[in-house]
Amino acid sequence: MFPFNFDRYCEFGGEPLSRKDRLGRRLKFLKRMRDELETRLAGVSAAITTIERQLSEEDVA
Repeated sequence: MFPFNFDRYCEFGGEPLSRKDRLGRRLKFLKRMRDELETRLAGVSAAITTIERQLSEEDVA
């Protein structure tokens, strides 16, 4: 599912990465994914709020 099976070796040296290094990379990847999803969710929420406001303004007018 995620690109975690391919990170057992570093990109240039070919030496095995330690478990701590692999987990650190995984954590960094997941945090980046979470941050991107939070940004997208904020955009969707703002769009919903805007449309709801526009609809309520049309009801008043």
